[in-house]
Amino acid sequence: MNYLAHLFLARPTADSHFGNLLGDFRRGVDVNAFSSGVQLGLKNHYEVDKFTDSHRNVLDAKSLFHKSRRRFAPVAPVALDIYFDHLLIKHWTKFTTQRFDDFREESFQLLEQRLPYMPRNMQHSIGHMITHDWFEDYAKEEGIAKAISVVAKRIRFANTFHYVVDDISENKEQIEAMFLAFFPDLITHIKKNGPENTDKI
Repeated sequence: MNYLAHLFLARPTADSHFGNLLGDFRRGVDVNAFSSGVQLGLKNHYEVDKFTDSHRNVLDAKSLFHKSRRRFAPVAPVALDIYFDHLLIKHWTKFTTQRFDDFREESFQLLEQRLPYMPRNMQHSIGHMITHDWFEDYAKEEGIAKAISVVAKRIRFANTFHYVVDDISENKEQIEAMFLAFFPDLITHIKKNGPENTDKI
């Protein structure tokens, strides 16, 4: 899952928000230097990814992408993650009563509290996400294309990854239906089995 979904499934604390995004910046980092709250958030991130990657609807959604894009693993699934964030915003009221703008403001404030303690590359990415409000882009179809083009530019060899936008456009009704079948399952799983589940702490 992408940033928004991980934050949505985090607890409303600065350590949890930090930990739930740390999974994308874990390489070379001594997580034992962080608080137990951050470490639990990191474990929650891994649980979210594990459940997502094995869910039938997600696997079916990935199969809709052209094989030339799918072979750029693990980069190609990022496009689906970004689009899932778009769909989460689109269907926000199906999953929570909290207004999206309120959630975004609260999440950014919590992340800013931990920016000084984040690994350097995480500081850069999360700081950029907050300053340029990536979620505003994710809310719009054209913003998704912009985000995916950034990913394509990061691939260090000639590729056609940017055409993944066409795959999404051609299959967006199916992908949307698959997301709506999958995401409630993910919410339920994390509520019951997530490392940050208050019944387990």
